[in-house]
Amino acid sequence: MNGLESFVLRNRLAQAGFEPCVFRYPSTQGDIGRAAAALANRLREFGDGPVHLVGHSLGGLVILETIAAERQLPPGRVVLLGSPVQGSRAARAVAGWSLGPHLLGRLAAAELTRHESRDWRSPRELGIIAGSRSAGMGRLFAELPAPNDGTVSVDETQLAGAKEHIVLDVSHTGMLVSAVVADSLLKFLISGSFERR
Repeated sequence: MNGLESFVLRNRLAQAGFEPCVFRYPSTQGDIGRAAAALANRLREFGDGPVHLVGHSLGGLVILETIAAERQLPPGRVVLLGSPVQGSRAARAVAGWSLGPHLLGRLAAAELTRHESRDWRSPRELGIIAGSRSAGMGRLFAELPAPNDGTVSVDETQLAGAKEHIVLDVSHTGMLVSAVVADSLLKFLISGSFERR
């Protein structure tokens, strides 16, 4: 997770006995390969693990690239929150503006506007949480099919090979402060399922 916006969620994880750490990466500069290599190096600092990974939005794409490109990482589960793993309609619309790629930033523009499908081939258990409360800036830039979280549509979060995918009544940013999302996330980290704890 990256930045102050994840403070509430990190606090809930800490109260449940986890030790959350923030991984910061430059979303406006660099490329996903560099960000993935940096994350892999950070994960190796934890030794044999387990080390669970939680990524919101673009952060989830950095996690996907890290797992796909790197070997010898500590074991653990992965949860993505509102990550447009199949690309972002809103980002593609912004990228079409003359200053759009500059506004998005190099890494975000490259990854969020991808058209090719991704899938999950790792033995790690992957859970995905998508939002259906359509309140966000993405609706101003593109026509998002329902359901969506106001920035990312649910179909953009679906990834073949994921163990579980759930849709909750939260917005794209709201999922970071939602108690329901935090509870679902904890269930998956503990048991590998959103259904039980």
